[in-house]
Amino acid sequence: MQFGPDPNSIYPNENIKSICFIKNVITRPNITVGDYTYYDDINGAEKFEEHVTHHYEFIGDKLIIGKFCAIAKGIEFVMNGANHRMCSVTTYPFNIMGNGWEKSTPTLAELPFKGDTIVGNDVWIGQNVTVMPGVHIGDGAIIAANSVVVKDVPPYHIAGGNPCKIIKKRFDDELIDFLLTMKWWDWPARKIFDNLEALCSGDLTKIKAIS
Repeated sequence: MQFGPDPNSIYPNENIKSICFIKNVITRPNITVGDYTYYDDINGAEKFEEHVTHHYEFIGDKLIIGKFCAIAKGIEFVMNGANHRMCSVTTYPFNIMGNGWEKSTPTLAELPFKGDTIVGNDVWIGQNVTVMPGVHIGDGAIIAANSVVVKDVPPYHIAGGNPCKIIKKRFDDELIDFLLTMKWWDWPARKIFDNLEALCSGDLTKIKAIS
C-alpha cells in the first residue's frame, strides 16, 4: 500500500505539472531541500534554481530548505553574491565591467556577508516573495504574498509586507512549543498517512493523542 506520493519523484501528481518536488531537480551543491517541499509555477516548476540568484560557490553561502514546505510562484532567494562593497565612498561595482576597472575588485572580507539562508519545515511562502541573504524562517511560518523578507521570522508566525514584519502568531505558545517538539515532518510516511486528520486540524487534543 502506498502512503502518499513518492518523495523522489519530480512531479508528485503527474496530472499537475505545475507542482514539483524541489529536491529532485536541484543541481547546485550549495542548495539543500528536504522531502516533499514543492514549488508551484505553471511556467516551469522544475526551474526552481533560476529563482535562487547571485549564488556563487566561492562565496560559500548555502540555501537550506526543510521538509513539507509550500513555495508559490515568483519566489526569489537573493543570496550573498548580490552584495556590493559598502565601506567605500561608492557602492558601484567597477570591477565587473572589466577594461582596467578590475583593479578595484573587492576582497570577500570587504563585502557584506549575512551567512546561510535557512527555511524551516512546513513553511508556506506566498506568491512573489523575495527572501534576502542570511534570513532564517522558522518551522511552520507563513509569509504573505509580495513580501520582502529582510529579517528572521520565528516559528509558527505569520509575516508580511515590505519590509516583512510579524503580523501574529498562528497558535498559542503551548501549541507552538508542542509542535516544535513533536516535529511531525520527521515521522515516517505511514505515521503521517495514518494521522492526516489530526495534522489537518488545530485541535491540540487530537494532536497530543497521536504523539
